[in-house]
Amino acid sequence: MRGLDARNGSLFSYVDLEARVPPGHPLRVIRRIADAVLAGMSGVFSAAYAPIGRPSIAPEKLLRALLLQALYTIRSERQLMERIDFDLLFRWFVGLGIDDPVWDASTFAKNRDRFLEMDAAVELLAGVVIHPDVRRQMSRDHFSVDGTLIDAWASMKSFKPKDDPGDDDGPGRNTERDFRGEKRSNETHASATDPDARLYKKAEGQPSRLCFVGTALMENRNGLVVDGRLTRASGVSECLSAVALADQHIRQGGTLAGDKGFDTADVVAELRDRRITPHVAQNAYDTGKAKRRSNIDGRTTRHAGYAASQKCRKRIEEIFGWLKTVAAWRKSRFRGLQRTAHGFHLALAAYNLARMPKLLVAEGA
Repeated sequence: MRGLDARNGSLFSYVDLEARVPPGHPLRVIRRIADAVLAGMSGVFSAAYAPIGRPSIAPEKLLRALLLQALYTIRSERQLMERIDFDLLFRWFVGLGIDDPVWDASTFAKNRDRFLEMDAAVELLAGVVIHPDVRRQMSRDHFSVDGTLIDAWASMKSFKPKDDPGDDDGPGRNTERDFRGEKRSNETHASATDPDARLYKKAEGQPSRLCFVGTALMENRNGLVVDGRLTRASGVSECLSAVALADQHIRQGGTLAGDKGFDTADVVAELRDRRITPHVAQNAYDTGKAKRRSNIDGRTTRHAGYAASQKCRKRIEEIFGWLKTVAAWRKSRFRGLQRTAHGFHLALAAYNLARMPKLLVAEGA
């Protein structure tokens, strides 16, 4: 007998969200780790909120929602609220009941800004890294570092002279500008939209653009993120961040791999002073007109560990690829260095969590 295509509403709902999520769903592992990390951040949350007054959105729920935004490539808070409203899996992960109302997007964004004061994204990434299930997958001695450009939420039209940023002539708010023949640099110009953004390019032949530099430190065993830095773009941003990350996370006797951009006298000397072996790629050439000698010699390259580090370091590009595609962080969704750094660290934490279900399955096998 053919069934009827009819919709019958019910007065009561008997849906158990816990029963709707399959036992082997990857989000179960991610939520278990995230819940443990958020429980450890309770003291940080308590210090940021007043003891009396009307309750706000629970910070744990807000951070779980932001993790979903990175994991499922949702490009705005408004779309995220819409998805949480009708998706039972999202409601379960965030911690909302099936009948609980979803927050307004503006209210959600306003509460999210409170995290900037407490460095919640940095704390979240640090908590994920020290979680026993994650820490077990990480190398203690061998690391890689690299940087990537994160486009700023600002157009080239906003890059105007500092001494005379006058309004453009023409109708409308998005008027045309002619840059032909105009010499522009970070010393004489600044973005009116995002003053923290800098005009920069990583290599010859690439266009200069308003951006930030995001640097990530990766351990070489499974390619998980250990920490990251987001700074204003400059020619030395990656090198300074690499030394700072090494100071914080690499003990004496460890190794740090990197590309040719880190083959500088200052970086190599700083690492060796800290008893860290620099496994950076050699940047040596002789074109006939120009000649350069690498700061890495046979004392380092003759060991098998150097070749292994050079092979492992390329996996850091997988992190940046995930950030720019899945997490949608090719371009910042915020203005300013602090807000962009918050989103960058949150995306790094989401990357580690996304890797854990398969790593734990492989470990159990």
